[in-house]
Amino acid sequence: MDRHSQIIRTSWIGIGANVLLAAFKAVVGLVAGSVAIVMDAVNNLSDALSSVITIVGTKLSARPADREHPFGFGRVEYFSAIIIALIVLAAGVTSLVESVRKIFEPTRPSYTAVTLVVIIVAIVVKLLLGRYVRHKGEQLKSDALVASGSDALFDALITLATLFSAGIMLIWNFSIDGYVGALISLVILKAGLEMLASPINELLGKKVSPELVHLIKRDIALMDGVHGVFDIILHNYGPDVMIGSLHIGVDDTMSAHDIHGLTRRISTMMFQRYGIIMTVGIYANANGSGPVAELQTAVTQRLLAHEEIVQVHGFYYSEKENMLSVDVVPDITVHDDAALVGTLVAELQPLVPDKHVVIVVDHNYSE
Repeated sequence: MDRHSQIIRTSWIGIGANVLLAAFKAVVGLVAGSVAIVMDAVNNLSDALSSVITIVGTKLSARPADREHPFGFGRVEYFSAIIIALIVLAAGVTSLVESVRKIFEPTRPSYTAVTLVVIIVAIVVKLLLGRYVRHKGEQLKSDALVASGSDALFDALITLATLFSAGIMLIWNFSIDGYVGALISLVILKAGLEMLASPINELLGKKVSPELVHLIKRDIALMDGVHGVFDIILHNYGPDVMIGSLHIGVDDTMSAHDIHGLTRRISTMMFQRYGIIMTVGIYANANGSGPVAELQTAVTQRLLAHEEIVQVHGFYYSEKENMLSVDVVPDITVHDDAALVGTLVAELQPLVPDKHVVIVVDHNYSE
């Protein structure tokens, strides 16, 4: 079963559990003549909304790419996760308002054996459902499922806190319902903001995991003819689609045919192993011990002597174009790229007094 099918199946389980719980509450409420229990059954039907949103979002995200959306619709999943996170935040705000009201206007709870049974069943079902859905969400890397599972867990937590507070009130005649509810509401609001941050960060362009970057560099560096992997940039277009680019260093004596074959092997490996559509660029390293190779070594050593420079690559020297160009990657302490370029150009210019020196400042987008 593929990822989309597993997400939809898990969401249907969530809908089924909420419908069964609602039916149980409705039957008990009607038999016991409790309007409150019947209304709570209706509330359980609304709890299935997050699962419905997850299903709709997953189906929309699985639509094939079209002319207007060449990378597909995978990012729709992030929007469904945002909607569910907003539902959780709304529940937290509602709970906080109600809890604060109870602090100033405490009420004495009234529970019967029937209502206690309903509450205990609801807590057990919501705990099991929430843990299962959230676990599947983490396993399938689905923010929507994680948010939906957390929503169910928070429902169980609120109900459990209410039951605990009622017990304190009935035994010691002291109301802590409002205080406990307010505390739990704040926990829900914090979790809701964290749930909201995850899909928003993905839409804004969150940095990929260092582990993935390490694996990509390791795999490519092991290939014959590769002398360094640089400028890795990766973009998510949903959990299943990633587009990226990178540069590799090769000997400047390598033929165009061999370079073509090497870049083809790299892009094929990236797609097969990691599902990444990768574009591979080339930096030609001066080979041997001629004057260009010596110049490349001298330039690299001078630049790396600066503590704020963490990497040097992309050396290019052309008599025909009358220029020397090299890329540098500064650390995060550098905020004025223009000043850095001016300093480095002035330092390199004596090495090639009659050439135009170009310093390209690269920024680290993946590490």
